[in-house]
Amino acid sequence: MKKTSFFLVAALACLILTCCAVSRPGSSKPEEKLNWKLGAQSYTFRLYTLAEALDKIANCDLRYVEAFPGQVVGAGSEEKFNYTLSAAGKTLVRKLLKEKGITLYAFGVTGGKDEAEWEQIFAFAKEMGIKVITCEPQEEHLDIVSKLCDKYNVKAAIHNHPNPSHYWNPDVVLNALKGRSAKMGAAADVGHWMRSGLDPVACLKQLEGCVIHAHFKDLNAFGDKRAHDVHWGTGKLPIREVIAELKRQKFDGMLSAEYEYNWKNNESDVKTSVANFRNLFDK
Repeated sequence: MKKTSFFLVAALACLILTCCAVSRPGSSKPEEKLNWKLGAQSYTFRLYTLAEALDKIANCDLRYVEAFPGQVVGAGSEEKFNYTLSAAGKTLVRKLLKEKGITLYAFGVTGGKDEAEWEQIFAFAKEMGIKVITCEPQEEHLDIVSKLCDKYNVKAAIHNHPNPSHYWNPDVVLNALKGRSAKMGAAADVGHWMRSGLDPVACLKQLEGCVIHAHFKDLNAFGDKRAHDVHWGTGKLPIREVIAELKRQKFDGMLSAEYEYNWKNNESDVKTSVANFRNLFDK
């Protein structure tokens, strides 16, 4: 009887531990089943330091960040996050990331004025463990970027700002990628495509096989450069179709949440958007 009781208690304990593991906060991330890394572009919290932005990102139940160049590090440092960051600054950023349980996955949108500066950017990315540099290189720098991708084993994702920026149309991005490193691809900004009057789903299909990173947002209007962010799933973005298309393409990169509106108090907007996204993910 004693032996039977022991096994019953052990089985009950295992069941309790399993239930706790399933229900613990932060475990409901359906996108992880497809290796999608849902995080945030720190520019969303540009009015704050990087340290404060990391707090906000963690509060939104996100574990990845795309840092932008020029944000003050904070936590006692007045340095700005960039490839010029001092050794002490890098140590501090690593400490902040570890404390918040956040991975620095991407950096941008950035670029170099010449080959030497591009090299510094890639070397910095490699040192900081950054996987993707989001950028809009000058045409004459595309071969430089291609070479550095292979040298440092860091990806470069070409980002599309709205028309009339150079890479607003997927045709231009595809042409830029021809004959270049397999580590180069597209950073698909679905909101900027909407501002340019382009169907995000059609653009994703056009870039099939090349989408390695994404900037994710929903807008209150289509084809209007003045359109502003709204909670994901409540605006003009065909969000279910976008998710379905990324799934079809077996996308496995980072989705950077952007919310460039209600700047002073947009943490709750991002949190709601993330919850909406996860609720839609398996539907």
